[in-house]
Amino acid sequence: MRDYEIRTLPNGIRVIHKQVSNTKIAHCGFMLDIGSRDETFENQGIAHFWEHMAFKGTTKRKAFHILNRIDAVGGELNAYTTKEKIAFYASVLDTYFEKAIELLTDITFDSIFPEKQIDKERKVILEEMAMYYDAPEDAIQDEFDAVIFNDHPLGRNILGTAESVRSFHRDDFRNFIRQHINTERIVFCCVGNMPFKKVMKLAEKHFGHIPNYNGGEERLNFTAYQPNNREITRSLTQAHCAIGRDAYNNDSEKKLPFFMLTNILGGPAMNSRLNLALREKHGFVYGIEASYQSYTDTGLFGIFFATEPGQLKRSVKLVKAELRKLKEQPLGSIQLKTAKEQLMGQLAMAEENNVSLMLMMGKSILDLDRIDSLDHIFSEIKSTTAAELRDIANEMFDEDYLSQLTFLPE
Repeated sequence: MRDYEIRTLPNGIRVIHKQVSNTKIAHCGFMLDIGSRDETFENQGIAHFWEHMAFKGTTKRKAFHILNRIDAVGGELNAYTTKEKIAFYASVLDTYFEKAIELLTDITFDSIFPEKQIDKERKVILEEMAMYYDAPEDAIQDEFDAVIFNDHPLGRNILGTAESVRSFHRDDFRNFIRQHINTERIVFCCVGNMPFKKVMKLAEKHFGHIPNYNGGEERLNFTAYQPNNREITRSLTQAHCAIGRDAYNNDSEKKLPFFMLTNILGGPAMNSRLNLALREKHGFVYGIEASYQSYTDTGLFGIFFATEPGQLKRSVKLVKAELRKLKEQPLGSIQLKTAKEQLMGQLAMAEENNVSLMLMMGKSILDLDRIDSLDHIFSEIKSTTAAELRDIANEMFDEDYLSQLTFLPE
C-alpha cells in the first residue's frame, strides 16, 4: 500500500502529496523535467540562468516582493538546477501553505525576464563561476563530467560558459521555455500535515488554469564512453584527483546494488573502505568520497580526494587496491549484513528530512513514474547477495575502463 496520493490535473501537471503528522511545516515545490542536458552548445547555462531569473520579476511582482513574500512569514524559498531537472520550492508554516503555492506558481509560469535584471544576474552568475573555479574540490567534479561525457550535453557545466552567460537576453529565455516546457513532465510535490483534498483544491485554484504545454525534445542518449586520463595544472597547494567512469541508468536493476557498493567503498560513514585506507591508516587525505549519480540513459561513478602532490601516486594505488579487493574478495556474511544495515539506516534518516523527501518524490515520479516505499527498498537491499556485489564490482571497477582527472599544482 503506497503512503502518498497522486492525481493529474487536466493540463497534465501531476500533484503528489504525502501527509505527515506532528509537523507544522509544509514543504512544496514544482519540479520540471528540464535541465542543462537539454541545452544546445550555444545556449549552455540557460536552464540555470532561468532558475535565477524566476525570482527577478513576474507580471504580478517585482524581485523584492518575490523574495519578501515567503521570508516575511519565516519561510524559505529556494531553487536548483541539475543536468535533468529544475526545481522551485518553499518551506513555510502550514498556515501559509496557500501563499507558497500561489508564489511558486507565479515564478514558475509567469516570469517576465526584465532586461535590467538579466544584466544584474549575469554578473552574479559570473561571480558564481569564479567561486567554483576557486574551489578545486567543486571544480574537479564539474571538469570530471567533461572527462566522462566528452562533447555530450551531460559533459557541459551546468553554469554554462562566461561567453554564453554574457549572450543571453529575454527572448532567449522565452524561446528555451517554449521549446522545452511540457506540463505532463511537471510535478507539484508536497509534504506536510494537510489532507490531500485541501492540496488538490489549492492546486486547481492556483495552477489548474495553466495551459497544456507540450514542448520538449528527445534527449540525445549517451552511448560513447571511452576511458580518458587528463592532467590540468592550476594554482593549488594540493593535488586533486577524480577516478571513475560511466555507470547504470535510472531503470537498471543493478542501480541499488551498485549504490550499496559505492556506499561501502566511499560513502559518508567514517568506516568506508577508502576512508579507512587513505585517511585512518596512512593519513594521506582529509576526506575521500565515492559517489554514484544515475540519469535517464546512463550514470556517473566517481571517487574524489585531495592530497599532497608527493603522495598522489601512492594514494591512487591505494584506491585501486580497494577496488580490486571488492572485485576479488566477496563480502563475508558479517560484512554484508553490516553494509545492508548501514545503508538502510542512512536511507531511513534521509527520509526524516521532509524537504529532501518532497524533492525525492518529485524526481522519482518524473524518472520512474513511481515512488518506492522504504519497505520495498529495504526488501531489495536485504535480498542482495555478496555474489551480486562482486559481479557488479568486476563489471564497474575494471581498471581498463576507469578514467582519471588530476589537478596538479603549478
